Amino acid sequence: MALIQCSFMSSALRTQTTISVVIPTLTYDEIKAGDSDMCAPGTRFQTLYLLHGYSDDHTGWLRFTSVERHAVERRLALIIPAVQNSAYADMAHGSPFWTYVTEELPRVARALFPLSDRREDNFVAGLSMGGYGAFKVALRNPDRFAAAASLSGALDIASLVKDPENRALFTNVFADDGAVEGSPDDLLHLVDDAARSKAKLPKLYQACGTEDFLYRANVRFRDHTRALGIDLTYEEGPGAHEWDYWDANIRKVIDWLPLKRQPLTR
Repeated sequence: MALIQCSFMSSALRTQTTISVVIPTLTYDEIKAGDSDMCAPGTRFQTLYLLHGYSDDHTGWLRFTSVERHAVERRLALIIPAVQNSAYADMAHGSPFWTYVTEELPRVARALFPLSDRREDNFVAGLSMGGYGAFKVALRNPDRFAAAASLSGALDIASLVKDPENRALFTNVFADDGAVEGSPDDLLHLVDDAARSKAKLPKLYQACGTEDFLYRANVRFRDHTRALGIDLTYEEGPGAHEWDYWDANIRKVIDWLPLKRQPLTR
């Protein structure tokens, strides 16, 4: 794999920003065997947009987990953006990170790297705030993503914002405490809309540790989603809100994704 730290001027954010990028390359055994198909013109790779959590950045997934090694095994490209503590929203007092992640980032990434633009080849996943972001991206853009995964996700964001203990975390993100519930930033509202519209949704995967402070919120999202008849793969087990849990479970996410082992040619 090729690991690239790519900085560019974002027109949405109006500033320089950096993404971590992992692109499949030939393995040593493939080089010895003379396998050059992966470098053929027109090759486009399946892509996982990997979202970080609160207080983290675009380096965390690669520093604290083995996700790059797992991506190597499946020839999966990774695009990991940095969004500060934005909750993947166009912030009320800050930058438009929702617009950046959903509109600008895919265009820039595909212009710079050999990535497929087909729905069946694009996935999104994240942890904590990023798990919330992954489901929000997928539910609001079901025509662009085939699957989405949340690890320890902040899936009941409306309740978090209303909690006085957490209010300061979201002061710059949402206009006021009541602005999230029933809005496009509310995942429970989004799954309600999806159930009514009967839209074709991405596959959804949800996992949370039973010792995680977000466990009860994850159970609420699971029960609400399943009650609506929306297909959801759910796993739970021992684990807290920590990298050991996410390191172990990102492998399960990648194994669950509908991946093709061989490189793609458009």
